Amino acid sequence: MIDIRLAREHPDLFRRALARKGAAADFDELLGIDVLWRDLTTEVDELRRKTRPRGKPTEEERAALVVLSQELRRAESELEDLDRQRSELLIALPNPPDDSAPDGYSDEDALELRRVGKPAEFRFTPRDHVELSSVAGASGGGLERPGFDLERGARVSGARFAYRRGAVALVELALYRYAIDRLVGRGFELVLPPVLVRESAMYGTGFLPTDEVNLYQVTSDALYLTGTSEVALAALHQGEILPAEELPLRYAGYSTCFRREAGAAGRDTRGIFRVHQFDKVEMFFFVLPERSREHHEEILAIEEDIVADLGIAYRVVVTAAGDLGPSAAKKYDVEAWIPSQQRYREITSCSNTTDYQARRLNVRFRDADGSPRFVHTLNGTAMTARFLIALLEANQDEDGHVAVPEVLHAYGAPERL
Repeated sequence: MIDIRLAREHPDLFRRALARKGAAADFDELLGIDVLWRDLTTEVDELRRKTRPRGKPTEEERAALVVLSQELRRAESELEDLDRQRSELLIALPNPPDDSAPDGYSDEDALELRRVGKPAEFRFTPRDHVELSSVAGASGGGLERPGFDLERGARVSGARFAYRRGAVALVELALYRYAIDRLVGRGFELVLPPVLVRESAMYGTGFLPTDEVNLYQVTSDALYLTGTSEVALAALHQGEILPAEELPLRYAGYSTCFRREAGAAGRDTRGIFRVHQFDKVEMFFFVLPERSREHHEEILAIEEDIVADLGIAYRVVVTAAGDLGPSAAKKYDVEAWIPSQQRYREITSCSNTTDYQARRLNVRFRDADGSPRFVHTLNGTAMTARFLIALLEANQDEDGHVAVPEVLHAYGAPERL
């Protein structure tokens, strides 16, 4: 959440920034409620003082105390209502975007920074990843064994679920192990986090209350399935004061993720680009505030290294302010060239959430003078199955077979699909 004290001191600055996320009116409503809350807090404190007289009160004073007590109960009730409204507005308000994030509200408004690698060119019409996986999974017998078994996935679980089978599954697992080794080699601590979390973790990371429509909930146990291991990794140090000398903390989380994709009706319905269940290797940092921009560039550099080592042509864009999630102040996307679509599509992203999540989760460190301050948190994707889509399509031949990058062979991936 935002620093309300800082917002009171610089309302115009916050209003201009939040307007870029479409939240200026919500901010003004918060400031209005906050003024009433502060005034009534002062009134309640004064009434409480007056209802605690020194010494034995006279009959006249007792009568006055009865009136004061009634006024206090009324004021406390109003204050409780204002406090609820204020808290709801504060927790729903997004993180103000960084000045360097471009204006706009869609991926069309993103700012392209660079393109790396030459997109694959073919003398034939390239197959998409679904067709290629069918070639790779062909058994020559009567039983069909597609690498991405979408039909059976839908039969068992519904639309946007898939089995990954055979050699295709081996390549996908190799991608995760490859990414994990790269991160551990850079000093990250590997974490296998829980995928079911309490409501407080969802609120703490900013996925509640605004993104509830995309969350799977286990109501009988008051738990949520996470759409990213960012949630569990951010909550790992909830309520703690971290030693400043140990920052930054770098975690690599591997987990299965679940998303309802409620706003994606009709989009990417073919294949595994947008599914309800997928696996992901996630980077998560707890850092000193003055170094969060530097660490954001570090995460992006790691993502680019992984994409480049796999021979994937890509571009880097800065997400538009209005297209950012509630917690992000700035986000980079790495988009791979997808031959069947003849365009770049997002395969990784990394966000600087500044102190937004840390305030909600109460994660702090001690400054040089011993005062507790909120850390900054950052997250970034190291690997998802979307890499598999890019690899299959970029390395195909006319017969529909795929050459698997050499770096994956040591992790159990076949040389060719």
